[in-house]
Amino acid sequence: MSKTYDLYVITDESLSKGHTHVDLARMALAGGADVIQLRDKKLGGKELLKCALEIRELTKNSGALFIVNDRLDVALASGADGVHLGQDDLPAGFVRKLCPPGFIIGVSAGTVDEAIHAERDGADYVGLGPIFNTASKTDAGPACGLDTLRAIKGSITIPVVAIGGIGQHNAADVLSSGADGLAVISAVVSQDDVELAARRLKTLIIKARNRKVDEG
Repeated sequence: MSKTYDLYVITDESLSKGHTHVDLARMALAGGADVIQLRDKKLGGKELLKCALEIRELTKNSGALFIVNDRLDVALASGADGVHLGQDDLPAGFVRKLCPPGFIIGVSAGTVDEAIHAERDGADYVGLGPIFNTASKTDAGPACGLDTLRAIKGSITIPVVAIGGIGQHNAADVLSSGADGLAVISAVVSQDDVELAARRLKTLIIKARNRKVDEG
């Protein structure tokens, strides 16, 4: 399974129009999502694991990656491809010791220093954001902007997945600034047609990648 982060969809039932995590994952994958991250701060471990096991099967069948937010125990128990850690979670270097070979560890960052530290600590990718102001994550902090994205791309060698306020109107700008992938929540899961929203974003990403190859 290739580690492609192009369209990285984060599930959030509270921001959807009545859909479950599993429903959101299924529709996003049908629209071309390369990564599904299960994110829920309220569900108990038992319920979260049930969701994770179902999404694991969906991603396995579609060839996409499956990442669990924060909960390393749920990620390991469900056979997920990886876990995504925040700045206040366990350090990536410590988590690495508990994981099987090839397990993906993503780390959130908002500054160049945080991104550099994440790479040194053994992260496989950095989730940079918020790039733009966003209402999807109440704890996201101030927007870091495209200049920070460019600076981080010049400072680390691991992939940088941009998140925060990204949608069809600005996706091309984020990609042209060096992002290796676009992580979205409301731009997909909050839409009337989740599958269509994902497909439109994926089409934009493919066009941007092709344009870069042609120009290169």
